Amino acid sequence: MRKSVLIVGLGQIGMGYDLHLDSTQYIYSHARAFDLHPDFYLLAAVEPDEQKQEDFYRTYKAPTYSDLDVALSQHQPDVVVIAVSTQLHAETLYNVLDKCKPKAVLCEKPLAYDFDDARNMVQLCQAKGVGLYVNYMRRSDPGVINVKKLIDSGEYQIPIKGVAWYSKGFIHNGSHFFNLIEYWLGPMKGFSLLEEGRLWDGVDPEPDVRVEFAKGVVIFLAAWEEAFSHYTIELLSQSGRIRYEQQGGLIQWQSVMDDPAYKGHNVLASRSEEISSDMARSQWNVVNQLNQIIEGKDGYLCTGSEALNTLESMSLIIK
Repeated sequence: MRKSVLIVGLGQIGMGYDLHLDSTQYIYSHARAFDLHPDFYLLAAVEPDEQKQEDFYRTYKAPTYSDLDVALSQHQPDVVVIAVSTQLHAETLYNVLDKCKPKAVLCEKPLAYDFDDARNMVQLCQAKGVGLYVNYMRRSDPGVINVKKLIDSGEYQIPIKGVAWYSKGFIHNGSHFFNLIEYWLGPMKGFSLLEEGRLWDGVDPEPDVRVEFAKGVVIFLAAWEEAFSHYTIELLSQSGRIRYEQQGGLIQWQSVMDDPAYKGHNVLASRSEEISSDMARSQWNVVNQLNQIIEGKDGYLCTGSEALNTLESMSLIIK
């Protein structure tokens, strides 16, 4: 049976990112992903902006409401997507769980800026028996999953050293890559602050920091979002090098080979092998994973508890 979906918030990730893009190539938004997936259907959306309401109805032929209370008085969705601003995540979740019991809630990242709010969100969902998942969509990408398999199998040896570039705030955007590296390398074991950095938009810190994870060490460096966006990861081990480029659109592996010029020396292979990724359909992959989990199968989505661990580690750093 198809599962009904209510989207709360029709901003960029809710609807806007792919609204005018070819749906056969790009699936960047919650609305498009759930609309195209055969096991879900869009029940309704909540959005105060009238133009976005019109765009949603014209594109997806589902009703929109300006008020969440009104929407929940009319509908009891199987899945609720929380895609409002981060400051409103906790309040929105409390309101949803006060009026219905969905099978799952998919919340935008981060869970909250305040750790106590995030912890309360996780505990409330656990108490209500509602699955809570956080949209760190890279976790659902097949290339990312394959990198994890390389590391877990020992084909890519540990310990690992790496560098991760981020911009537009450590919590807002850096958490994407912190969570991703936790997924690959395990939980944070310690950290050393290299540079306190500035506040992005006057709120979100942008530190340079050395972080020790269970399987290696990664240095996070802040770039300048106002100049250009930059999100890359480079991981080195004795097995070779993995490069995560173009925000995940390109993942490359370089193995170790004998130096053709100097006998007895090893170098990285001159040609990289591509690890196939699917970031052009990032939200499709998330929805597909969510469907597997709801149906009792294994999935790779970030759980609320895992997202809480990410936020706790990052909060220790920025404090």
